[in-house]
Amino acid sequence: MPNLTELENSMPVAPLKLVALRSAERMARRINDYLVEFRKNIPNDKVKKDPAFHGYIENNYLADVTVPRFGTGEAKATFHESIRGKDLFILVDVCNHSITYRMNGYENHMSPDDHYQDLKRVIAACNGKAHRINVIMPYIYEGRQDNRNGRESLDCAFALKELKNMGISNFITFDAHDPRVQNSIPLSGFDNFTPPYQFIKALLNSEQDLIVDKDHLLVISPDEGALDRAIYFATVLGVDTGMFYKRRDYSVIVNGKNPIVAHEFLGDNVDGKDIIIIDDMISSGGSMIDTAKQLKSMNARRVFICSTFGLFTEGLSMFDKAYEQGYFDRVITTDLTYLPPELYSRPYFIEADMSKFLASLINFMNHDASMSNILATTEKIHGVLQKYNLRQEVELDLE
Repeated sequence: MPNLTELENSMPVAPLKLVALRSAERMARRINDYLVEFRKNIPNDKVKKDPAFHGYIENNYLADVTVPRFGTGEAKATFHESIRGKDLFILVDVCNHSITYRMNGYENHMSPDDHYQDLKRVIAACNGKAHRINVIMPYIYEGRQDNRNGRESLDCAFALKELKNMGISNFITFDAHDPRVQNSIPLSGFDNFTPPYQFIKALLNSEQDLIVDKDHLLVISPDEGALDRAIYFATVLGVDTGMFYKRRDYSVIVNGKNPIVAHEFLGDNVDGKDIIIIDDMISSGGSMIDTAKQLKSMNARRVFICSTFGLFTEGLSMFDKAYEQGYFDRVITTDLTYLPPELYSRPYFIEADMSKFLASLINFMNHDASMSNILATTEKIHGVLQKYNLRQEVELDLE
């Protein structure tokens, strides 16, 4: 935990409660374990004895809440304990398609719409008694429908405004497809975090011979939308960046969008270099694999794919085949959304664990402390790079 002094010298907003919807139970349990550990290890005796900190150190911060469904598919949310005066952090994963429910005798998989509706049910069940309501939604609901072109809905902005009107104080998300959607609620708390530190840490832990400099490494954006992420990542690592842009056929519409004709590359020579492709999500994965394939055809040494959200909407067979053909070497995704269990058995997969970061985030927000205390991403990346390079130097000296 960073900057514990500020936590020790400040009061919590209210007693903390973590509310986990079914979609995010696995992540919530890991966050809860970290929160318990953080607070039990607080050295300040004042925190442990002052009545104002009653309920601060607990063995469990998870609220007892259920969202049962009727045979028609309708549902309700019920708290089985008092949440009056609590600082609630509601955690929901709208992309968890593994959860099912019975409706009229049929088994249905929950969609993002179902998860979002359950979130609203939980907020409604608070009945105005909670001191503050914070929503942590790693993948922002309808984040890909964040702007309007012609006669179409504006779902993401509408959802944010709806949650604001229901009384939430803060909305926390990760790698929003377009963070400008927060303009729909300009006077409400909206935090958008990115996981570059967790990416580089996971990559360096898995690869022992990575050389991080301009001669050996290049960061690539698979399209125009991810360019800002690639530029930041490359700048922090001290390497160059490049970009693919998607050439589309605007005379045809397939499944609501113009099909991609080809990926064109703009950037430095990739011959013999390791490549990091960074993006916010892997949806079906077709574009990402096509990008990796082109990089390998340009004689890239190794290709590492980093994506905040691994959705894999078309399954893993496409990635299995591409890996066997040598198009990429690693896929790194966070655990912020549901990942299919079979993914963990794949030799190319690396998980970037975000639970400790989320626990730190919740802990500091509960004190209304500055988020800069837990971010400082550039300094953290430089620190882990320095340790990695020193380890390499020691190994070379031993040889």
